[in-house]
Amino acid sequence: MMSEEAPAQNLQHQFTRVTRQYQQLLDRWTPYTLNRWLATGGLLLVFFLRIVLAQGWYIVCYAHAIYLLNLLLAFLQPRFDPSLQEDLLAEDAEGGAGDTSPLPSARDDEFRPFVRRLPEWQFWLSATRATIVALLCTLSEVFDVPVYWPILVVYFFVLFALTMRRQIQHMIKYKYVPFDIGRKARYGSNK
Repeated sequence: MMSEEAPAQNLQHQFTRVTRQYQQLLDRWTPYTLNRWLATGGLLLVFFLRIVLAQGWYIVCYAHAIYLLNLLLAFLQPRFDPSLQEDLLAEDAEGGAGDTSPLPSARDDEFRPFVRRLPEWQFWLSATRATIVALLCTLSEVFDVPVYWPILVVYFFVLFALTMRRQIQHMIKYKYVPFDIGRKARYGSNK
């Protein structure tokens, strides 16, 4: 009985150890935002070079680009969508529900910090994992489906333009900026 449980326990112990080491590695990389993104950019460059030099796997490249676009849109969107809140308020008004909430209403101009739907860390981690998976897919001929690649490029750029236009209109309509570029507020200093 003991000999049958030992291999299973050993395998579980090894899996737990590898999982812990992986998490420690991720925890060490957390504060180095620029370095993480540079490494991911390097992986993307290797991936695109693989696609261009091998002249194949255009479907993998297209699917990868669409996934990255989806991640970017989730990164740019607020966690709590103001358009959905407006719809809920309109439904409540139609249903006869009054504004009985003691909390501040979303209609006034109070400051609300921008909280992303997809945090930067998750965006980076998902993009890096997707790039590694896409690179691994280019190692197999199964994913090298013959396709006329200029059509995929046009589809992607049209999709990118339409979704970004809609996202920018949404930002303008609800007055939010998902970027924190510029002068940082310094608390406690005289400057």
